[in-house]
Amino acid sequence: MEKPQTFRSPTAVVIWVVWLLFAVGNWIDLAVQGRDHLSVVAAAVLLLATGVAYVTAQRPRIIADNTGVTVRNPLRDHRIGWAGVAKIDLLDLLRVHCAWGGPPGAAPGDRDHHKVISAWAVHYSRRRQFTADTKARRTARRSAAVMPMGFGRSYEPVTAREPASAAEADAKRVVRLLSDRATAARAEAVWASGTAEIPGAQATGTAAETQPAGTGTAARGPQLAESRAATGAEPAGATAIAAANWAEPLTSTWSRRALAALVIPALILLVVCLV
Repeated sequence: MEKPQTFRSPTAVVIWVVWLLFAVGNWIDLAVQGRDHLSVVAAAVLLLATGVAYVTAQRPRIIADNTGVTVRNPLRDHRIGWAGVAKIDLLDLLRVHCAWGGPPGAAPGDRDHHKVISAWAVHYSRRRQFTADTKARRTARRSAAVMPMGFGRSYEPVTAREPASAAEADAKRVVRLLSDRATAARAEAVWASGTAEIPGAQATGTAAETQPAGTGTAARGPQLAESRAATGAEPAGATAIAAANWAEPLTSTWSRRALAALVIPALILLVVCLV
């Protein structure tokens, strides 16, 4: 079993660490030198700001495991099986297009439920991309305007484009990795559903006779299951359980820890200000 992959914004991690060091240093200074009510208020404000930094910089991440993907945003967690991931793209944030419900193996457009989840952990600058494309088109037009003629040679306009930043390149890499895992899991889920149906059909002696050999994934299910059993791979029952996990519908929950990181410091600040 592969270890879960976690994708986070390196910039957000640096911001969280820097702020935490800053806050701890100020708390120590207030504990040593602060003796008035204003120092207590300042300590409470620092605590609330640390809660905000935790929620917005430390918490957001994307966790990909064998059965699905979890998008952890500042206040909410979203979880869906790989078979329900229809598409992953980039806008200002990475977006996970979810589609679930309906018959097994149905196309994303035929699903009963659809939702788009934006992941705070991966950012992408559309403005920078648009600026780079605009400059590239202007450079291409200038090159075409001054293109030398004659001598029977054709000249291609040179297109100059700004190199993508490290964050944008990393965002595209995350999209590619998640898309590959979703595609592979959907194919495996289709195979698993086929292997779960064919053995039952063989027991009745009807579907196995009516299904021609070699006509799709379902027909190859028994052979693939036997080969996996011979090589010590997962049995058909375990594969069926994994397929059920891959088809896990979207679940969205509020994070109690994130809410506590904001509510408790806010209440402390309120009490300190009123005292």
